[in-house]
Amino acid sequence: MEWTIDTGILIKLILSSGLGAAIGLERELKRKPAGLKTSIVISIISCLLTIVSVESVYLYHKNSDINITMDPLRLAAQIVSGVGFLGAGVILHKANDSISGLTTAAMVWGSAGIGIVVGAGFYSAAITGVIMLLLAVEIVPVFIRRAGPQRLQEKILFIKIRTSNYQKVQEIIKAVEQKDLSIKKIHIVFEEETKNHQIHLTAGVYFKRKTTEVYYTISEIPDVRYVDIEGP
Repeated sequence: MEWTIDTGILIKLILSSGLGAAIGLERELKRKPAGLKTSIVISIISCLLTIVSVESVYLYHKNSDINITMDPLRLAAQIVSGVGFLGAGVILHKANDSISGLTTAAMVWGSAGIGIVVGAGFYSAAITGVIMLLLAVEIVPVFIRRAGPQRLQEKILFIKIRTSNYQKVQEIIKAVEQKDLSIKKIHIVFEEETKNHQIHLTAGVYFKRKTTEVYYTISEIPDVRYVDIEGP
């Protein structure tokens, strides 16, 4: 049996890997869990399975005396459903009730979609889709933050403050608000062992403001003994 290389299939696989790499590189630069290698593998295999699904329809129909009716994209539909478990694996629910990884999960799903589109032979649609996808993830958020409503120009910080004087809790919260922070949520905890009071704040701050600056500002508030800030 002679082994030959189908140029069309080779072009599809190369293009699919290149577009998958473009998606994965964006995640890789942001140190996300599903990065370059994951996106390339998903895109190539999705493309390959789509090629098999489409080509097998013509192959079996041509080589059979029986009328075979097949949906060439049925397998592609299963790829979209099956890749969901990878996306679910990168979504994290943190202790502070924040959820991260949704964009990465969507990009994983997008890599599969791009592979299917290339495998089906829609090259221009695939390239346009990747360009629009990267613009949506990288450029649009920057534009919205600069020109959008004030609420969208905020980043969220999770702040933990410790004080030994419970009578100063309300004053500390008011002092934090006066530091140009918009408090969204308050959770106060009493530590039985240390007799300290912990103030957990979810606060919004202008996205250009450095987290270290917020840390120094809160540390200077009277009666604050400990500060812990988590955020971008």
